[in-house]
Amino acid sequence: MDLQSAVIYGNLDAVKQHIRIGSDLDIKDAMSGSTALITAVTFDKADIANALIDAGADLSLKNNDGATALHVAAFFCRVELVQKLLDAGADKTLRNNFGATPRESVMGSFEEVRPVYEFMQTQLGPIGLDLKMDELEKTRPVIAMMLQ
Repeated sequence: MDLQSAVIYGNLDAVKQHIRIGSDLDIKDAMSGSTALITAVTFDKADIANALIDAGADLSLKNNDGATALHVAAFFCRVELVQKLLDAGADKTLRNNFGATPRESVMGSFEEVRPVYEFMQTQLGPIGLDLKMDELEKTRPVIAMMLQ
């Protein structure tokens, strides 16, 4: 099983096997440009994201939107993963293609970005994305404070 598939399916054993055999952890998905770490963060596969971070996955690589794993963790309000990435040395000053740092991506009004979350849920829900709008709305200010 390839690394991206292992992440999507939540197969931690397969991810650990890739780590053990020295697979390129930073290879990007052809369509999204996401690394395995960005994919794990997107789909809230914390155990897999932690394993990839601990194995030395590059924290500064960006997907096609210019987002790093920290941008994605912040945007999707993955509190524990934001903290893990910060502890691992993720650069919170990097900007995505829209000119935003991870902190800036959660600073705006929730109502303004709700349609983006809803669109992402519609597009990625069938392969496992599960967003809870109330939780996102409550957690965005917490993430912004963590990223100060």
